[in-house]
Amino acid sequence: MKKAVILFLHLGYWIIFLLLLAFIFTLLRPAINNTKPLAWNPVVFRNWMMVMSGFAVLPGIVSFYMFYTFLFNRFFIRRRVIAFLLGGVLTVLGTAVGGVFYMALLMRHLRYPFAGTLRAYIEVIVVIAFGALLNGIIGLVIKGFVTSYGDIRVKEELNRKNFEVELALVKSQLSPHFLFNTINNIDVLIGIDAARASAYLNKLSDIMRFMLYETKTELIPLEEELAYIEKYIDLQKIRTANPDYIRFRVQGRAPGLLVPPMLFIPFIENAFKHAVPRKTGCGIAIELELKQDKIIFVCKNETAVARQSPTEPGGLGNGLIEKRLDLLYPGRHRLTVHKTDDQYTVTLILHPHEH
Repeated sequence: MKKAVILFLHLGYWIIFLLLLAFIFTLLRPAINNTKPLAWNPVVFRNWMMVMSGFAVLPGIVSFYMFYTFLFNRFFIRRRVIAFLLGGVLTVLGTAVGGVFYMALLMRHLRYPFAGTLRAYIEVIVVIAFGALLNGIIGLVIKGFVTSYGDIRVKEELNRKNFEVELALVKSQLSPHFLFNTINNIDVLIGIDAARASAYLNKLSDIMRFMLYETKTELIPLEEELAYIEKYIDLQKIRTANPDYIRFRVQGRAPGLLVPPMLFIPFIENAFKHAVPRKTGCGIAIELELKQDKIIFVCKNETAVARQSPTEPGGLGNGLIEKRLDLLYPGRHRLTVHKTDDQYTVTLILHPHEH
């Protein structure tokens, strides 16, 4: 929690405390003096508030910050219960006794000597101790809230950093695998069709540029993601002589829509990894339906029983994909997987805009 927020939290509490105290003591003063409410007298009111500062304000402040700082950090957070209770009792009694002596000296200075009996002193000590205990407990609660909030923020930041590291690791694991296969395919194609090989090299260059730069940003235009997918699919087509083996279709338009980079690629790569080769017909079907309030992504691939993916889509990055979706689209996405003996289907529904 920011220091400015903590400062305002403390100031707010003490302002409310002092206003409430002034209101109560103003009402009690005539009753204590056994008189009717007196006319406003600034000098009398000032003297009365000075006495009451020793009765409630100073003991409250000392107790509050003893609990807030020393007792909380030294004993409470370390679960040293006995030491904490002993320190709390000593703090409350010490501030109460100190408050009585301060009040007595101040009243003598103001020529209002306190000539009470021992019982009266004890009663005053008990009242001051109760107020000090109350302030100490409130200080403990506020410190606990500030500490817990800070711990939550630290844990969230650590989780976010850890997630980013894990996601970067998965990207580094996916990229060389794809790069190795593509370079080999282009190398073979050079001796067959140099012009096509050159075109594929340009697409590979664009893809590598995308991986190096665009993946560092949290969101990119959907058009750039679709262009990346098209080039990725074109490079994968080198592996097959079947022109109908891969079908990629986009329905609808969503201008200005932003999506996380490489959000759909793990599913597509998984399809290419586990799909059964076909000499004719479609083996992999990828569809994106763009609507005003949602994106529907469907990826299907034929597969043999022995080659079915043992995990959910995304391979090594499955857990991270789900974490990423939960982080970017909390409560606004649905990922489903349907398996049969000869087909593997992934459906991802996204609601980009919060309702």
